[in-house]
Amino acid sequence: MTVPILQTLALRKAYGALQVTDNVDLDLLPGELHAVIGPNGAGKTTLIHQLSGCLAADAGCILYEGDDITSLSMARRARRGIARTFQITSLLPGFSALENAALAVQARSGSSFGFSRTAARETALNHEAMAALETVGLAERADQPAGALSHGEQRQLELAVALATKPRVLLLDEPLAGTGHDESARLTELIQGLKQKLAIVLIEHDMEAVFTLADRVSVMVYGRVIASGSPAEIRADAEVRRAYLGEEAG
Repeated sequence: MTVPILQTLALRKAYGALQVTDNVDLDLLPGELHAVIGPNGAGKTTLIHQLSGCLAADAGCILYEGDDITSLSMARRARRGIARTFQITSLLPGFSALENAALAVQARSGSSFGFSRTAARETALNHEAMAALETVGLAERADQPAGALSHGEQRQLELAVALATKPRVLLLDEPLAGTGHDESARLTELIQGLKQKLAIVLIEHDMEAVFTLADRVSVMVYGRVIASGSPAEIRADAEVRRAYLGEEAG
């Protein structure tokens, strides 16, 4: 039996009377892409916040490689091998694509830029940062400020920044949000390649991408997981069709 690399047990988070994640049991297997779908307000991004350490859980626990990491900070989880992207692009717009990726390498390695050096002069950081940019197809844009990149390219750069931390688990929060058809297709292809190397939790509203990419799909509604299974099983689930997929399931 394959042991999950990441797992939640009865995970809960509430804001006053509003239960945002409600006894969520979820697991991610090595080499698997597990998509979490559901309507707006279902608790999906809150779940990602809890998995990454950005938000503390009220109850329940999170296991990573068999260890309880529920109390670990986001930085310590990142050093253990959990990386994430954000629903809203989170980059340093005045820094080049290479510098954004190099900062992620620096954060992982703990090396220092020093007072008189920049990331561009740190050969080791640059090498790893450029490798991350090449993985996502941005090597030719390495010297461009992040703020000058297209929205789709910024999404690619966010992936490069996450990959620069050398993760084993990647948490993707709506990576296709705001992208056009061509950008979405490019990112979907990129994620398809990454799932050969990493375990991935994907939050996404683009159902075509979800059913193309996912090995397993879980559906959240009002903070609870109401169904989990293969893409085919989720498409055929009557409760899921009523609660969320509707015509999209046809």
